[in-house]
Amino acid sequence: MGVSPDLRKLVIITGPSGTGKTSIASYLLDVLNDWLEFSVSATTREPRPGEQHGVHYYFMTVDEFKERIASGDLIEWEEVYPGKFYGTLRSELERIWSKQKAVLLDVDIKGALNIKKQFGNQALLIYIHPGSLETLQERLLKRGTEDQEKLKERLERAQWELSQAPEADIIVLNDDLHDARSRVLRYVKGFLFDGIPEPVEREP
Repeated sequence: MGVSPDLRKLVIITGPSGTGKTSIASYLLDVLNDWLEFSVSATTREPRPGEQHGVHYYFMTVDEFKERIASGDLIEWEEVYPGKFYGTLRSELERIWSKQKAVLLDVDIKGALNIKKQFGNQALLIYIHPGSLETLQERLLKRGTEDQEKLKERLERAQWELSQAPEADIIVLNDDLHDARSRVLRYVKGFLFDGIPEPVEREP
């Protein structure tokens, strides 16, 4: 059984890179497969090995992306780094809603706030918080996927992103992934079937 099509809901997971939000989003999809489907983002970055167009991202040139902006096809977009655009296609939401499912998005905080502003109580915005910038730096260093320059860029951006956490409906501290994803699951189930929950977690 799917979500009633008149609900047309969105669940938005956000937080700085390295907070575990992608792992939590994957867990939600596994557990709530009948009710949630992931919204594939559009981007101008190059595909990484193994990534497929339309599965991991909709890969576009900068010119194609700008045409989509001009035509109003994107509900949110951002130039995250120079020449690297990311955004959410309106057609993705309609595609998922047409299947009588709610939309799951994993987007940066600026995009998340733009979507929340447009959809109000149709959207639940959950911020995954690392606890501190120092904790986030440790996680990114362990991941080892960025050079020093990229790491510095990410941390500078993360400092601003952390300051935006109070704008979310719910803030979940991820100091234990198993515990954090269980709490997120509880909030999402409540939202899908009962409506926006009270923002009981406002940590840290």
